[in-house]
Amino acid sequence: MSEGLRNENPDGESRGSISNGSEMPLVAHLIELRNRLVRILSVLMTGFFALVYFRNDLYSAVSAPLRKLLPPGSKMIATDVTAPFMAPFKLTFFVALFLGVPYILHQIWGFISPALYKHEKRIAVPLLVSSVLLFYTGVAFAYFITLPAILGFFTKVGPVDVALMTDINLYLDFVLKLFLVFGFTFEIPIAVFILIWTGIVKSDDLIDKRRYVIVLCFFIAMFLTPPDALSMSMLAVPMWLLFEAGLFFGRLIEKKKAAEA
Repeated sequence: MSEGLRNENPDGESRGSISNGSEMPLVAHLIELRNRLVRILSVLMTGFFALVYFRNDLYSAVSAPLRKLLPPGSKMIATDVTAPFMAPFKLTFFVALFLGVPYILHQIWGFISPALYKHEKRIAVPLLVSSVLLFYTGVAFAYFITLPAILGFFTKVGPVDVALMTDINLYLDFVLKLFLVFGFTFEIPIAVFILIWTGIVKSDDLIDKRRYVIVLCFFIAMFLTPPDALSMSMLAVPMWLLFEAGLFFGRLIEKKKAAEA
């Protein structure tokens, strides 16, 4: 798809083209898609093997927020005999995937960009960069702010005579889920902006339904976070603020399009 069918929109902008002006065969598209998938897998495997030596250090860094809150002498445990070996490997793969997100999106962009008009590319490139930065910001927010707050809450509300010993696999699953939830939650401004930019919804309609959006944010957070008000609020409030950010920039592009019209 690096070369595509030459089309023109009413403004005279053209999509990608090939030298003879004919449509690129489906087989050629599939071959390029395969090549890009191979590149992505190669980068992920290279990143994985480069990081696997530091797998235990990576797990120590991820488990640090919990270990700081454990009573003196307490340790994390493994209820499965393979957990001390598999949990760090699992984390290493997700770290490699996390670091490879920009390259993955670059390959996806290289595949679909020839099918876009020039004015669409001018918007799509900033959206692509913003989506990467927002995803990383969401994960950082989860690690440095949300995770310590949630762990601090749960380690203090239990009975004093109960020893807290967390399984390393269960803790890793909890942390990865939290990271992914916040990473994708921080993409809300991009989603709202695209909905307004493409004309699927109007900004005025979203403003009229703002109260329902706020309720929906808390409803979604109730299912994606641990069952306590603190965890739910720490996801729902950012979701609402991110929605407002997307709405703000969506209104700007909407006004710009109206002025050009």
